[in-house]
Amino acid sequence: MSRFKVAVVVGVGPGLGSAIAHKLKSENFAVGLIARNADQLTQIQSEIQAANGTALIFPADVTDAASIKDAFAQVKSQLDAPEVLVYNAGAFQMAGILELTPEQFENSWKVNCFGAFVAAQQVLPAMVEQGRGTILLTGATAALKGSASFSALAVGKFGLRALAQSLAREFGLQGIHVAHIVIDGMINTERVRGMASERKAHTLLSPEAMSDDKPLRVYAQNYWQLYNQDATAWTLELDLRPAVEKF
Repeated sequence: MSRFKVAVVVGVGPGLGSAIAHKLKSENFAVGLIARNADQLTQIQSEIQAANGTALIFPADVTDAASIKDAFAQVKSQLDAPEVLVYNAGAFQMAGILELTPEQFENSWKVNCFGAFVAAQQVLPAMVEQGRGTILLTGATAALKGSASFSALAVGKFGLRALAQSLAREFGLQGIHVAHIVIDGMINTERVRGMASERKAHTLLSPEAMSDDKPLRVYAQNYWQLYNQDATAWTLELDLRPAVEKF
């Protein structure tokens, strides 16, 4: 069992997920890192350990309930029951209704919504027993509007937002803070540059946000502030966007 408080970040990549994991480490949390890409997880684990933090990796497929359940069972066995769950997994499939395959649509919904439902089920019993806990769900502008060619993303993110509202109403009185964070911006990764090559660098969120004055570290700080909110003033939904982003 860990001598630290335990947090789990689901959907840890080189951008926001990594920044959140680093922030939690800096606040003396032992961090469970869950994602499908084991190599990426290992790199982020090494960064956290190099900074004298505790991080363990648990590769899992968030579209598969058994895989998620097994990962969380390992978290509890090797660390402890999480006090914080950050669900940051996302799948972006931009295509028109007539271009999407049923498999693509279903996979996008599973990554963006279904996985969060299963993950929440894994942490809630211990949180209820302890009378405290925090569940933070990373959403997108697509949770608020279904734009043309964004149906696969929007349906999953609409669902995630509804899940956040239902969780908050069911478990808030039991001491569990649930918040949905609308991230209205694109992270400057190789994949995003391939999809939006016309975007200028200053309009994207830097993935190398390892200091407090850089965008993703600031975003991670907002997650930390949500965790620290007093129960007399909990936020259910928070919008975050760069000043240059149109909305």
